[in-house]
Amino acid sequence: MVRYLENLTLNQYLFHYLHANYLNIPLIARITYSDLCAANRLGKQASMFNIQSKEAFVENKATGNNAAQSTEHSAKDETANNHFPYLPDTDADRQAMLKAIGVDSFDELIKDIPASVRAKPLELPPSMSELELVDAISKLAKKNNPASNQMNFLGGGSYRRFVPSIVPAVVSRSEFATAYTPYQAEISQGNLQTIYEYQTAICLLTNMDVANASMYDGPTACGEAALMASRLTGKKKIVVSSTLNPEYEAVTSTYVHACDLRAEKLELDNGATPHSQIDNETAAVIVQYPNYFGIIEDLKTLAETVHQAEALLIVVVDPVSLGYLSPPGDFKADIVVGDAQSCGNYLSFGGPSAGFMACRQEFVRQLPGRLVGATLDSCQRRAYTLTLQAREQHIRRAHATSNICTNQALNALAMLVYLSALGPQGLKAIANLSLQKAHYLADQLSRIPGVMLAFKRPYFSEFAIVTPKPAKRVLKHLSEKGILGGLDLSNSSAALNNGILIAVTEMNKKDELDAYARELQSVLNMQ
Repeated sequence: MVRYLENLTLNQYLFHYLHANYLNIPLIARITYSDLCAANRLGKQASMFNIQSKEAFVENKATGNNAAQSTEHSAKDETANNHFPYLPDTDADRQAMLKAIGVDSFDELIKDIPASVRAKPLELPPSMSELELVDAISKLAKKNNPASNQMNFLGGGSYRRFVPSIVPAVVSRSEFATAYTPYQAEISQGNLQTIYEYQTAICLLTNMDVANASMYDGPTACGEAALMASRLTGKKKIVVSSTLNPEYEAVTSTYVHACDLRAEKLELDNGATPHSQIDNETAAVIVQYPNYFGIIEDLKTLAETVHQAEALLIVVVDPVSLGYLSPPGDFKADIVVGDAQSCGNYLSFGGPSAGFMACRQEFVRQLPGRLVGATLDSCQRRAYTLTLQAREQHIRRAHATSNICTNQALNALAMLVYLSALGPQGLKAIANLSLQKAHYLADQLSRIPGVMLAFKRPYFSEFAIVTPKPAKRVLKHLSEKGILGGLDLSNSSAALNNGILIAVTEMNKKDELDAYARELQSVLNMQ
C-alpha cells in the first residue's frame, strides 16, 4: 500500500478520498481532507505512514497487523497490475492494449478503415497560455450583440424579464447546480423538497390540483398533455387552435403522429379560437392563454363547449400573465402546461428551460414524469418521496405513461425561487407593468398613419400590428437602429404579410417605447 500511495499525486489522493466517502467504503487508502491539506503544505507526495491518518488506520486497529499486511500485499498486486480506477490511460497502458490486440501502433489498428471516411486532423491554432486564451476569447465574445444590449421587443414564447439576484445566488449553489437525484431518491431530501415546493407553486399559480416535477420544456409538455388526454378519453383526435405557438404545435404534431393519433386545426376567428367545430370524437382541444398573438381567449365559453363534447381542455399559459389574469383552473381547465423561461430563467440563446404541467386530481394516474409527495418517516417527521412512479424506468415500458426519464430540476428551481421572491403581489405588479406598457406602445404605434392592430380583441402584453410595408424590411431597419422590433408574422397561421408580433415586458423603459414609435414612423416615411 505504501508503494502505491507514494506514486499518487495530491489530486489523486483527493479523488480516492471522495470516491471512498461517496461509496462509504472503509478503504485503507481513505484519508481525511485535513490530511490532504497538510500533505499539500509539506509540498510533497506524502505516503500513508507519513500522514498518520486516524481514519485510515481504523481498520488496522480493528483487525490487527495481519489484516494490514494482507492489505499491503493486495495493494502491491494492484500496483503491479497498473490498476488506477477512473484515471486516464498512460502510454504504457495503450502500448499494452495494442500488444494484446497484436498491432504495433494505433495507425496499424485502423489501417483497414478507408482514408476517405477517417476523421481529419483538426486545424487548430498554436497552443496559447491561459492569459492569451482569455484575451482571444474575449475578443470573439465582443462580436456578439446580445438582446440585453438592445431594445428588445421579441416574444413568441421567450421573453427578456428581470431575474432577481436571489435566483442565481440560490441555483448556483453546488448542492443544486451539480446534484443529480440519487437512487433511491429519498436519500436526497433537499432536492425532493425543492421539487415538492415547485409543484405546490405551480398548483397555486394555475389553480389546479396536482403538478409534476417538470418536463423538458413547454412544447414537450404540450405534446405529453395531448397523449395524456387520449389515454384518459380513449379517443384519437386532438384539436389544436391556430392561435397556438407554432413551436408548440410542431412538437405536439410530432408526438401525436408518432402515437397513431390525428391532429386537426381550428381556424382563426379574428385572432382567437372559434367556439365550434368540436365533435364527440375529440379527445382534447389545445388553446393558448394569452394566445400566440397576445389575445386573451374566452376560456369559460371554450371549456363549456369542449366539455359538452366529452373532451378535455388543455391550456398553454404564460405564467407571468397569471399574476394578473384569472388562472385556467377557475374555468375548469383539465390540463395546464407552460414554460418556466419567463420566471427566473434567462433567454440564454433560447434555452435551457423547463416545462410545467398540472391537472385535475382525478387524472393524476396518467400524469407523466416524476411526482414528489410528502409523508412521515418512521420517526413521524415530514419526509419527501417519489410517488405514483409510472415512468418507464420504474414499470414495464408498455404500461408507462411516458418515456420522459428526468426533469429540469435546476430550471424549475429557478422558477420556484423567482415566484417565492416576488410573491403574489410582486407577480401581479410585474404582470400589470407589462400590460400597461404594452397598451401604451400599441396606442403610440396606432397613431402612425397606415399602422393598425391586427385584431380587435383584448390582449395582454403582446400584440400584433400591420404596417404598410413588408415586415421583413421594417424589422431590418429597426435592427440597424438597435431595436429588436418583434417577430415577422408572414409565415404564421394568420398569414399577415405585413404583420409584426411585438412583446413588451417590465424591462422596456418608456424612452424605449417612444424610440420604437419614432423609428417605425421613420422607416414608413422612407421611399
